[in-house]
Amino acid sequence: MTRTRWMLMVLLLALLAGGGWWWWSRGNASAVQYRSATVERGNLQATVSASGAVNPVTQVSVGTQVSGQVRDVFVDFNSEVKAGQLIAQIDPQTLEYRLNSALADLDASNAAVAIAQANAASARANVSRARTDLAEAQRSHERNLSLVAQGFIAQSEADRTRAALASAQESLKAVEALVGVSEAQISSARANVKQREAAVSQARVDLARTRITSPVDGIVIKRTVERGQTVAASLQAPELFVIAQNLSEMQVDASIDEADVGRIKPGQKATFTVDAFPGRTFEGQVRQVRKAATNVSNVITYIAVVGFANGDSRLLPGMTANVRVVTDQRENVLKVPNAALRVRLPGPEAGNGAPTGARGGPPRGRIHLLDEKDQPITVAVGTGVTDGSFTEVVLKPDTPNADRVVEGARVITGVQGGATPAAASRPRQPAPRLPF
Repeated sequence: MTRTRWMLMVLLLALLAGGGWWWWSRGNASAVQYRSATVERGNLQATVSASGAVNPVTQVSVGTQVSGQVRDVFVDFNSEVKAGQLIAQIDPQTLEYRLNSALADLDASNAAVAIAQANAASARANVSRARTDLAEAQRSHERNLSLVAQGFIAQSEADRTRAALASAQESLKAVEALVGVSEAQISSARANVKQREAAVSQARVDLARTRITSPVDGIVIKRTVERGQTVAASLQAPELFVIAQNLSEMQVDASIDEADVGRIKPGQKATFTVDAFPGRTFEGQVRQVRKAATNVSNVITYIAVVGFANGDSRLLPGMTANVRVVTDQRENVLKVPNAALRVRLPGPEAGNGAPTGARGGPPRGRIHLLDEKDQPITVAVGTGVTDGSFTEVVLKPDTPNADRVVEGARVITGVQGGATPAAASRPRQPAPRLPF
């Protein structure tokens, strides 16, 4: 009996200890502890981050419009060139032959014009002789008709001169037709001369195009041709060189997400960094927001052009830049950590949600200050510019407790312990029942 009683007492003590621990842990858990920060006064900048590539403001692709073998290359990477400077030469021998052939064809066409003109002159002379012969035949026939009427000659003589007159008339028509043919031959020969002259001009242009020259002053940043290489320009001009016009003024072509592009405007200040110079920040300005969208895997981006001075020529084309564009900024404003606007205190008000603000006014939020006794005081505030870590708070004079939101005030940024907003709305679970 004593042994059984002893075991019951041990079991009772264990249950009492467990129940006490449960109540102690429950009470300890219900004790609320606050993490806090201070309300600060200072400057805020709203920024948009993006990445892009460093590029020259103007770069020119130099190609060739004629096919052939590259005979000489006179520049290399990083060579400084002037506008009109010879940078490569394509073998001109084939095009020289083509020009000589075109010149020979032109000479032949000019000779054909001269022959046609001589034929026309001969035809006009024949017309003149035919007209003289016709006049003589007309006079002879009229004289014979008079003599026949007087009975001095026979009618056969008049018939003969009539036939001679008709023949002279037909001869005149024939030579006049030859004059028209000769004039047409002259026109055709002259048109052929113009064609040959055009062929000569084209041959001269093609020959001149064997000299590849720089169209601008600049620096060669790309070369894709070697001496002895054959280039074909049958479909499109192959790219031989890329020349950057000016490396002292460059730009970053930054890809801006479609959600942020509405905040980017020309004239905004920007900063960027490159991996080649860690710890150094470069400054620039938005020059243009291009309206053409880029779609990569259903992600829409737009190009913002950030111009900057590159006086020391340290930044090179193609470098990757991490850009921050300042879209808005405030000076000497009250600001709180962003975490303070996300705090939800335990209790009935936790489920009320944050106020949304009046139409046309700043977005509304709620912060919780700590008073002298570490008790929370809720204040409705408007929110302004945010830099991702801190947010500007905007106060209305008639807002309750607005006078407490001052520099140095403690604002709650987190809650430890206590019932969470979700737990506060659940029914309380009963304590475990003891067996006595």
